[in-house]
Amino acid sequence: MIAQKLKNRWLIAASAVGIHISIGSVYAYSVMTNPVKDIFEVEGSTVKWAFKIAILLLGLSAAFLGKWVEKVGPKKSGITAGILYGAGILGSGLAVQFGSLWLFYACYGVIGGIGLGIGYITPVSTLVKWFPDRRGLATGMAIMGFGFAALIFGPIMAKLFETVGVANAFYILGTIYTIIILASASYIERPPVGYFPEGFEGEAKNAIKEDISNVTANEALKSERFYYIWLMMFINISCGIAIISAASPMMQEKLNYTSMQAATIVGFIGVFNGLGRLLWSTLSDYLGRANTYILFFAFQILAFYLLPKIGIESVFLLVLFTVITMYGGGFATLPAFLGDLFGTKQLGAIHGYVLAAWALAGVAGPTIYDLVKEQTGSLDTTLLIFAGLFVIAFIISVLMKFSILKSEKQRIKELSIA
Repeated sequence: MIAQKLKNRWLIAASAVGIHISIGSVYAYSVMTNPVKDIFEVEGSTVKWAFKIAILLLGLSAAFLGKWVEKVGPKKSGITAGILYGAGILGSGLAVQFGSLWLFYACYGVIGGIGLGIGYITPVSTLVKWFPDRRGLATGMAIMGFGFAALIFGPIMAKLFETVGVANAFYILGTIYTIIILASASYIERPPVGYFPEGFEGEAKNAIKEDISNVTANEALKSERFYYIWLMMFINISCGIAIISAASPMMQEKLNYTSMQAATIVGFIGVFNGLGRLLWSTLSDYLGRANTYILFFAFQILAFYLLPKIGIESVFLLVLFTVITMYGGGFATLPAFLGDLFGTKQLGAIHGYVLAAWALAGVAGPTIYDLVKEQTGSLDTTLLIFAGLFVIAFIISVLMKFSILKSEKQRIKELSIA
């Protein structure tokens, strides 16, 4: 019997990027807000509910369908994601054509949102298994695609809305996304059990750190480490989304920028969000995942405390952009960290459970920012509260580090006895 030829793991990674670049176009939603609100003759805030529903469903579907994704494998779940996300965008075109706002919510928010959640987690556990030697780099590449998608599809959307009309733009975009996701999903598959890349034998293979455990999603939920990482992500996402959502008015207030100047910087925020996903996840392969998160939170305690006090433009922007890289880096480092902590048995399901933090943080972060700013009228007080949240995240990350060290000492002790 002839052994089946292994697929190229770098093409597997490229396929994962294809899926994430397509579904990541949701981050360009602001481009469609004005054209769509004019069609429905409503306020922009009303149209934005479709985006909020999509992000909520992303987190919830990732949490509830993670086990199913692990069961059926990346190809079937990827194809499902492509069909759902594509149908959501195509259906949005129909909603625009029929003038139905509720149909728009259902298609873009619900159907598209479920496709987002399935598509987001589909490649992750597969990539971790194909890259036991470079987990951070592999997952960082895919999730970087999600962060950069707005830069790619934002201008395309704007041009399509202008040249072919809103409904036709959705039809074209839905077709493009469906083709890219289905083509990408058709190549993705799991590696053989116990896979190691060619050349990783002897010392090289032994140099790869063994996972702390290899458990099911239900077993992970019984571990204190799961709740540590869940809270760390909730705080990092809440604070990051809050600063992103308020970036333009904050720069107008602190740096006396015009609205156009602030809008330009918001564009750069997208670049640093994407770059941070690849940079920090790759560095985590060398720094260690727990140490990377400790660094994130230690820096952001100081950053959120000092930002409202910084009057020098270049320093303000440097600190802001660094914070944004850490926001993106938190997402990209997460799958590799979960693999280290819980193994790859049901990594997709565990990742999905943690992403429920995203669904809640997407509402909590901007809401806390708006409420405190409205009540106090002070940017200093508002960001000070977020600095306090990062103190909590820092303490939790240190507890996580101690928990990991304790497990490693226990393992060494058991090996010495054996």
